[in-house]
Amino acid sequence: MNTIAIISLLLCTVLVGFFSWLKSRKIKITNTTSLFLANRNNSFWLVAGSLFLSNLSANQFIGENESVYLNNMTIIGWGVSSVLAMLVVSEFLMPVYFRSGVITTPDFLEARYDQGTKRLVSTVFLLSYIVNMLPTVLYTGAVAFNGMFNINEVLHVGYWQGIWILVWGMGIIGCGYCIMGGLKAISVSDSILSFGMLIIAVILPLYGLRYLGEGSITEGISIIVSSKTAHLNAIGTAADAVPFSTIFTGMLIVNIYYWGMEQYIVQQSLSAKNLSESQKGIALACVAKLLSPLLINVPGLIAVHLYPDLVNTAQVFPLLIKDVLPAVFIGLTGSVIFGSAITVYNAGLNSSSTLFVLNIYKPWKSKQGINVPERELVKTAKLFEVVISLLAMFIAPFFIFADKGFYMYLQEVSGIFSIPIFTIILVGMITKKVPAIAAKAAIVFYILCYVLLHFLSPVKMHFLHLMAILFIVTMGIMLLIGKLYPMAQPYERAKNMLKVVHPWKYRYFAAAVLMILMVLVFLIFSPLVLAKG
Repeated sequence: MNTIAIISLLLCTVLVGFFSWLKSRKIKITNTTSLFLANRNNSFWLVAGSLFLSNLSANQFIGENESVYLNNMTIIGWGVSSVLAMLVVSEFLMPVYFRSGVITTPDFLEARYDQGTKRLVSTVFLLSYIVNMLPTVLYTGAVAFNGMFNINEVLHVGYWQGIWILVWGMGIIGCGYCIMGGLKAISVSDSILSFGMLIIAVILPLYGLRYLGEGSITEGISIIVSSKTAHLNAIGTAADAVPFSTIFTGMLIVNIYYWGMEQYIVQQSLSAKNLSESQKGIALACVAKLLSPLLINVPGLIAVHLYPDLVNTAQVFPLLIKDVLPAVFIGLTGSVIFGSAITVYNAGLNSSSTLFVLNIYKPWKSKQGINVPERELVKTAKLFEVVISLLAMFIAPFFIFADKGFYMYLQEVSGIFSIPIFTIILVGMITKKVPAIAAKAAIVFYILCYVLLHFLSPVKMHFLHLMAILFIVTMGIMLLIGKLYPMAQPYERAKNMLKVVHPWKYRYFAAAVLMILMVLVFLIFSPLVLAKG
């Protein structure tokens, strides 16, 4: 392994850690607000960096480039179309959260329905994090890092042992970030890594194109746009992994849920100083999402031409990094990939402890007549983070035996949890008389139907379309129950504003520009422009 690359990797990683500590060392973690919401004092720059980096992990670097290599650019539908969902969240959901003064999304469900609904949803969140999100983030991060630096060969151990070592290394570092710095340390490291991400987003395509064009970037571009142009198409048909029609059905619902209701993402937006800063941060994160194909997907296009007969397609991204970048940038890229994997991991870890302590542990203690002091809640949260981190580190390496691609696996499994939660939150926001029993029935009904129709006895339908249909049916059931058995006292939203809620005055102009840019991205990667011929 190149010595310069190793020095660059270690230097960049140490600098990120040092500056994160430097910026967050004065933050005293003495209460749950400082631990979970960075004292609600983040600027829009920190919010944007946190949102962007918390959304990225090694499973996207590996999975999306693999999808581009095997199929085409239809996979960008997930990221690029999320701009629409993020704008919806910014305009309609963030004001509700700031006015209500909530810390977790289940807090809203308790106020709207009852404490039982809050506990049920918190448990669903925790299960999805512990079983699905945290272990896969660690595993795919280990796969990417090992693919770039051949860690198992350096340590003279087998591939399986190398994955174990990397999984535990990332898990321990991620857990340490949460315990020592809370969300503030995570936000600072996110923002620093964002700059590294932008550098890579520019240099990797440039070096890759130059390598493909044998020293000429323009020749590399000419090769990509003139041959194998089917890979440039982002407008998927029913035969593609991501049909274009799914953007307007299940994908839209999943994206709104993810950016507006997924706990570890929502916490990044709620950590802003006020609603205006949050909305500016979301808009800036949208810009990053529109640029992200340069980092996540274009490398896969280059690999199509460089490695036409690649057997292990999961190695597309790390193999390209090793072959085209100078040693110093290999180290930087390794640091950013390593950091982004840890970022998603520790953000999920922080949110898991938030859900457990505030929605399960504290109410349980209150039922016993015990008023738990803030310091004990913080101590319990940190202990819980250690416990679930150990569980995730033990589970993660066993994903080596999975026979399906990680990216689609994550999307399909996440549908078990995301859509029912989205449904009951949406119905709770738009109605005043639908009772708690409707929310609980909706969760059970959807989960049973989705598992049956997609996993146990699969129907011949794309899973995103199935999600949309079940969403409509589940919502109809809730409304019917609300009609037959309405709440005796209609729900009235309590105003518990922690800050004065003033929206960003330029949000509509920014939204119009972002929507135009989103359409242009799809247009560029379509048969009308790049994918023609």
